[in-house]
Amino acid sequence: MSANNEVLLQVKDLEMHFPIYRGVFQRKVGAVRAVDGVTFDVRRGETLGLVGESGCGKSTTGRTILQLYKPTNGGVSFEGNDLLKLKGEEMRLMRRKMQMIFQDPYASLNPRMTVGQLVGEPLMVHNVATGAEINERVAHLLKVVNLNPAFSTRYPHEFSGGQRQRIGVARALALQPSFIICDEPISALDVSIQAQVVNLLEELQEQFNLTYLFIAHDLSMVKHISDRVAVMYLGVFVEVAERDELYAKPLHPYTQALLSAVPIPDPVADAKRARTILKGDVPSPANPPSGCRFRTRCPIAEARCADSRPEFREVSPGHFVACHLVN
Repeated sequence: MSANNEVLLQVKDLEMHFPIYRGVFQRKVGAVRAVDGVTFDVRRGETLGLVGESGCGKSTTGRTILQLYKPTNGGVSFEGNDLLKLKGEEMRLMRRKMQMIFQDPYASLNPRMTVGQLVGEPLMVHNVATGAEINERVAHLLKVVNLNPAFSTRYPHEFSGGQRQRIGVARALALQPSFIICDEPISALDVSIQAQVVNLLEELQEQFNLTYLFIAHDLSMVKHISDRVAVMYLGVFVEVAERDELYAKPLHPYTQALLSAVPIPDPVADAKRARTILKGDVPSPANPPSGCRFRTRCPIAEARCADSRPEFREVSPGHFVACHLVN
């Protein structure tokens, strides 16, 4: 874990609501509250893991941070620069420092472009290199992600899923960024390939002093790669803590339920541990429950959980939780 306490990214009360239109005149009748007020920091050189069920707003959070979606409300500050105030050329220059590895390696690479064109495109767009220099940089980047530079003339369909994701990593590294959002980079890959990609990300982080926001479903993989972990449910953060503390002492009922579902290799210990089975489905983000978002599925919910939204507060040094019942 990085001992550097410098804050690289600061997110405050971030909201991303997608409007719902109906009728002939497309009248706005509501909004999908994909991200509904999240606040967190990412320190330089660390990996912040972001976990939660499908549809809880993890990927939307990542895309909104990079301004791929314009946020409905809130603030995003990167290296002290307010990204919401940057326009045009200023934002384009800032994008060199912030990149994204997308979830699906089969959909994120243009099938009409060769690997050399895909990895070299950022260099051309930002006028970082031209001509033969681009070819040299592409060959170097392919070596960095353990691919043969001779593959630069091939097309994406000629590669396996793991190789395609490596191409995506090489493309993200092309502009030498300091911050990369990894949007479930291993979820579409075979288990045997997942470890290779995660090990590659760790090696690159050490080599280039990268900072990651690592979005994933796999809690065991998040434990392996992350320094801190944030747990998200229905557009809000419910718990943030250092990795070892969160896994050893989860405080929020939702975090406890997620961790109880993680398989462990010891069958005796697995048989003895308590399981938390959540009932029902995740409510619609277009019509979230009042008060605590998790109360409709929480096994210990009380009447006050429906009345007011719990404050996201620090209960111990570095350990934040949003629950009325946690002291």
